[in-house]
Amino acid sequence: MLTFRRRLFLCVALLALSPTLPMNAQSPAAPAVTNADLFEALEFKGADGEVLKYRLLKPIDFDAKAKEKYPLVLFLHGAGERGDDNERQLIWGGKELGDETLRRRYPAFVLVPQCPNDAVWAQIRWNGDEAKPDKMSGPLGLSLELIESLKKEYPIDENRLYAVGLSMGGFGTWDLLERKPGYLAAAVPICGGGDPKNVGAYKSTPIWVFHGDADDVIKPELSREMIAALKAAGGTPIYTEYPGVGHNSWSPTFENRGTWDWLFAQRKSD
Repeated sequence: MLTFRRRLFLCVALLALSPTLPMNAQSPAAPAVTNADLFEALEFKGADGEVLKYRLLKPIDFDAKAKEKYPLVLFLHGAGERGDDNERQLIWGGKELGDETLRRRYPAFVLVPQCPNDAVWAQIRWNGDEAKPDKMSGPLGLSLELIESLKKEYPIDENRLYAVGLSMGGFGTWDLLERKPGYLAAAVPICGGGDPKNVGAYKSTPIWVFHGDADDVIKPELSREMIAALKAAGGTPIYTEYPGVGHNSWSPTFENRGTWDWLFAQRKSD
């Protein structure tokens, strides 16, 4: 008999119909920041003294004295939202992640760090003539250091750590999966790309990938290659490719409640 998690996984699967990352990629028609007041603006200083600005959304009606543990969502923004204002990273996703209905349905911590203008989430080249750096990028490493700090302060469930990333953040999500296999309970890389040669280490992690077939900023072939590699390695990723959609494949992804139903249903074994 299929478990609930497996049935849900199959249902959403049925619903799912470099060059170097271009650093001048701009998000299309960026809306105003929504729900910023719900996300606390904070700063974290890492062990090496580097500072990471971030926003933190706590579970709705959070009670620090309660014994309940909550999932944590790491949200990695795109290149167009980099900076030091500690707000632009909420342009995309802030509306949906701060939605009261979603927060009541899935109480969770949501961590939204901001990558500085001169940095990236993933230092990866795709033309094959340069080796990938041995370490993850500074901002992504700081984000993981921050998660470890938050786990000591808040009741975070280590079996329900999720990553969602768009564009540059999609690359960061793939990089995190590769460099920290087994760390995430699930991942949603949107219009990004990774290294198809190294998927074996995380093939069992639930992954739902999204891309627009008309994306001329990050070619959909990058997501297709990752999906093909995961399947060849024995993984069971889900892939949704939106017909006629350009670089903004994250808006329909975030607006679909099925995305969040699937994400929060995933957990690692205790």
